[in-house]
Amino acid sequence: MTVEESTTFEALGLHPLIIKALTDAGYTKPTSVQEQAIPAAIAGKDLLVSSQTGSGKTAAFMLPALHKFASLPPDAPSTKTPNQEAQAARSRGDRPRFRAAQPKMLVLTPTRELALQVTTATDKYCAHMRRIKAVSILGGMPYPKQMQLLSRNPEILVATPGRLIDHMDSGKIDFSELQILVLDEADRMLDMGFIDDIEKIVAATPATRQTMLFSATLDGVVGNMAKRITNAPQIIQIAGSATKHENISQRVHFVDDLSHKNRLLDHLLRDVTMDQAVVFTATKRDADTIADRLNIAGFAAAALHGDMHQGARNRTLDGMRRGQVRVLVATDVAARGIDVPGITHVFNYDLPKFPEDYVHRIGRTGRAGRNGVAVSLVNHAEGMHVKRIERFTKQPIPVDVIEGFEPKKTAAPARTGRKPGGWRPGENRSSPPRAGGNGGGRTFGANKPAAGGPRKEGSGGYKGGGARSDGARRSYGDR
Repeated sequence: MTVEESTTFEALGLHPLIIKALTDAGYTKPTSVQEQAIPAAIAGKDLLVSSQTGSGKTAAFMLPALHKFASLPPDAPSTKTPNQEAQAARSRGDRPRFRAAQPKMLVLTPTRELALQVTTATDKYCAHMRRIKAVSILGGMPYPKQMQLLSRNPEILVATPGRLIDHMDSGKIDFSELQILVLDEADRMLDMGFIDDIEKIVAATPATRQTMLFSATLDGVVGNMAKRITNAPQIIQIAGSATKHENISQRVHFVDDLSHKNRLLDHLLRDVTMDQAVVFTATKRDADTIADRLNIAGFAAAALHGDMHQGARNRTLDGMRRGQVRVLVATDVAARGIDVPGITHVFNYDLPKFPEDYVHRIGRTGRAGRNGVAVSLVNHAEGMHVKRIERFTKQPIPVDVIEGFEPKKTAAPARTGRKPGGWRPGENRSSPPRAGGNGGGRTFGANKPAAGGPRKEGSGGYKGGGARSDGARRSYGDR
């Protein structure tokens, strides 16, 4: 049965209180991943789910968990409040002792933004289940605030791996009562270098837990880890329009240099059909620089990257959701976990390091069945990287040219011999054309800054680790 055949949330067997919350939130029909995952999760099976961003996977793992918790008998209420217990301890001369939180469900996410999004969605789903508490524990949040949240002994804990390890090591969290473990965006967590932390966290949980792993791919390292941490899992693979983003118009604009790229971006951002946009850069420095430049040009722009404190990141995203920020300039830290309906356009100022990240970037637009536009500003020398993305998505990305912003050339010449003014093996591609040439050779390298332009941190593009610097453990950006 498909969603088009009128499958409903009631037909999936969810608790009436959850159905009421979904109705209040305007949800009517489950998505494909929800339709397949929810019944299996309710049945207690481990799940390995391959599903792209925007497919509704948060509800796919959270709704069956809430259904399970709604059926549990209430915990015996304490006869004393935490303040009364602390006062009693002081009267006995005992030192105040923090009671370790014992969550029933743990959701691991790669970024702070995704953790907060999962927590917000959970609050919406359990609006009529007063006994269920969900909190986020993540890097950038003050420790006193986190201790306050943990003191509530929440049933559901959503966390980034690095910060969770900190609390585990200090004895603030006890997983002996854990029933459900979810790894959301598992491929991204492994890309960010969290493999050791994940192994340590999994080892601290009961072997009887139910495990659900969600990832864009189940191959390679993700697949090997999935085999180790799950027990006879049911595999669910959602493909089709979610992978191809058929509701998103994609195109490539070739640019000659940074000056050409900046002028073209300014022109595209003035499109009257654009509501809000995300501009993706390879480095944190470029995100700040471009956001400042756009503000000077009259755009309501803001930067978002891993070096920002969590409070600043939250304020930026809140401004985006309220419409106060029209253009968000971000590194890949924002490629997952941002769900703002008003985002109509995504611009790849720099191509991502991996083709998988391209899919997640453009998935910030065209949410919930809406249409979107994704534009990549590509240097001529990056054509091979566009081909990699096309092979990964299994669809061509058309090249577009705007009158008045035409590049000097749109494709590299065939390397079947020396052409006048062309590229010769051994030459510096960034050097000016040789005397007597016609200037038709490759005169600019990939992402080479123009004189006086912003200097790159790392290499940008596919070389080095420009995009990785926001997520790698060594930067502690999303711990």
